Amino acid sequence: MPAPSAPKVPAACRGAVAANRPPTVPTLSEPVNTASGAPAAGGLAAALQQRLEALRMNSGEPAWAHAQGVAAIADDLGLDATAHEASLLFVALWLLPEEGDALRAPASPAVADMASQVVSLLKLQDITRDALAGKAIKAGKNAAKEAAQQIDNLRRMLLAMAPDIRVVLLRLASRLQTLRWYAASKSPVPDGLANETLKLYAPLANRLGVWQMKWEMEDLAFRFREPDTYKRIARALDEKRAEREAFIAQAIEAVTGEMRKAGVDCEISGRPKHIYSIWNKMSRKQVTIESLYDLRAVRVLVDDIRGCYTALGIVHQRWTPIPKEFDDYIARPKPNGYQSLHTVVVMEDGRPLEVQIRTRDMHRAAEFGVAAHWRYKEGATSAEVSDRDQRIAWLRQLLAWKQDVTETIADEHWQVDADAHIYVMTPAGRVVELPAGSTPIDFAYYVHSDLGHRCRGAKVDGAMVPLTTALATGQTVEIVADKKLDAGPSRDWLNPELGYLASPRSRAKVRAWFNARELEEAQTAGRALVEKELARLGKTAINLQELATRMGFEKPDDLWVAASKPDFHARSIEAAFEAPKEDDPDAAIKARLEGLSEARKATKSSVLVVGVDVMTQLARCCRPAPPDEIAGFITRGKGVSIHRTSCSNFRNLQRKDADRVIECAWGNQADASYAADVRVLAADRQGLLRDISEVFARERINVTAVNTQSSRGQARMLFTVQIASGGQLDKALLAVAEIKGVIEARRR
Repeated sequence: MPAPSAPKVPAACRGAVAANRPPTVPTLSEPVNTASGAPAAGGLAAALQQRLEALRMNSGEPAWAHAQGVAAIADDLGLDATAHEASLLFVALWLLPEEGDALRAPASPAVADMASQVVSLLKLQDITRDALAGKAIKAGKNAAKEAAQQIDNLRRMLLAMAPDIRVVLLRLASRLQTLRWYAASKSPVPDGLANETLKLYAPLANRLGVWQMKWEMEDLAFRFREPDTYKRIARALDEKRAEREAFIAQAIEAVTGEMRKAGVDCEISGRPKHIYSIWNKMSRKQVTIESLYDLRAVRVLVDDIRGCYTALGIVHQRWTPIPKEFDDYIARPKPNGYQSLHTVVVMEDGRPLEVQIRTRDMHRAAEFGVAAHWRYKEGATSAEVSDRDQRIAWLRQLLAWKQDVTETIADEHWQVDADAHIYVMTPAGRVVELPAGSTPIDFAYYVHSDLGHRCRGAKVDGAMVPLTTALATGQTVEIVADKKLDAGPSRDWLNPELGYLASPRSRAKVRAWFNARELEEAQTAGRALVEKELARLGKTAINLQELATRMGFEKPDDLWVAASKPDFHARSIEAAFEAPKEDDPDAAIKARLEGLSEARKATKSSVLVVGVDVMTQLARCCRPAPPDEIAGFITRGKGVSIHRTSCSNFRNLQRKDADRVIECAWGNQADASYAADVRVLAADRQGLLRDISEVFARERINVTAVNTQSSRGQARMLFTVQIASGGQLDKALLAVAEIKGVIEARRR
């Protein structure tokens, strides 16, 4: 489709320099002209107008007026003819779903597809309102944190549901047009509309850099949500917005004149504060409106740092500065990298003016980089920069530059790369973030482990689907669970060829369930064997904890597990009640190594408690740590070397000299730490080592050594870490396995 003639682009979309100059928008008391949009293709527009003129939106707004208003906003943003036509078509598809095929017929496939995607976003409004109202959040100490996470997931879901960013912009335009209609008609505003706008849609407009939409939506929503506060601030400003803009224009002219006299090459822009921004700052700083010095501000862009301080000197020489309002973020950048000079001066008429001075490179970094305006306003840090953020920064530049490009920009240039995550919803409206390709069973495990274990079926958007179905963003998933509370997963779920699970986290939970059941079965079988032997010996009255201690185990459960193994001999139970023979050299050696009088025995099955006796050392070949199954090997002159029973070196030693092998158990050493080696295989990328190190730091695991090798796009890493137990390491390995690009993470 040929490129449309370039429509008027508001200052917020014309590049970095003028990014903060407000567009000319109707005041809240003036009616909005919704018929100013450029005409669409004649046939489609005429057909839609005929169908929509008699219809109304849910708000009561005439449907054709809403469609024209959205189209006008799309034109102001500089979107192309495809988006313009889609802004008209989606209203018809929303109000007349049963006529969808007939309505799409006159439109091109690209227009029809875009309009259908906008309708998909519109269908979320009831769910998003419920989620923002907290209806899907359980009460508790983490409720506020979960609510904030839900809002962020909703924003991400809106972006993820629209592979074409123009779809999101049309959804924002539709919301802005609805707000304008409520303001112009003075109709009652539905509950939740203003809150939804402030928490979801305005921040989205902010992140996409569509500043004029953000400001207008915030002011309108704030007016509807808190009309008394809005009116009070409006009266306190003692001047109309037009007069404030006139003051800014005069200030720009004055500052430009001073810079021209000094020969400083610069570009100057400015914008007044909006009412919602003023209220936000008053609330955050707990000050009155009279204490705000930045209600009116201009920005000066120069070529280099020397020019910044030269311009600052000119401004301070011409007007009187307010010392306490001066900030040098060039010499002392903010934590997120933001750089600029901020000062407030008193103009001739006695009114304060904030002046921001920075280089063009600093401005680009502030607008598009890690110090972008939306980042430090929303509390993000430089460590949170992601691929999604980079794509959004690129799209913001595309919006700014599109009108300057003479050649046609192909539609695929607007496409957003597929995310590594999807966003689906529970029937209650809670948004769940899942890895791409996740199945209903993955979803169940992310909601709750118990729900995953009992999952027997799933409904997606109300229809039953196989458990191997790959979920997509925006779907609502309902799990059909087994009513038996002790129901468990199927071993087939662990078979990757069957496709039941896509998430390593879910697979780990399934494995943990089977491991727990196997442990329980082993304990039951082992206890039966021990009790049978005690009955044979006539020792049924013995305290089981005492028996476990005699045999070198910390608790009876450990004894039951050991007794269930094929290599356990019932004779060792009888030996626990015998005193060692003094003339037996093996018993004497082992008793001395153990250092525990209650553990002395006259057989070769003696038990050594690791961590109690000083003559033990952990083998470096396998680096055992609790609760690993371990065994000892009596060395010549170096005490007992402790190995994992699965260690290949230990098995070789056991085959060569089985008489020097003794049973071992871990002692109760609360403050002990153990070395362990971790191997990680991953697709090599920038930041991989940092991401893995952050996981270890979060799990309070100290990394003592790192060895990395990279070849053919794959990174092989060996970490030596200090851990308190094997369970601590298992938890960290699960988290490492979730990192983008990690193929395998295991203990060596």
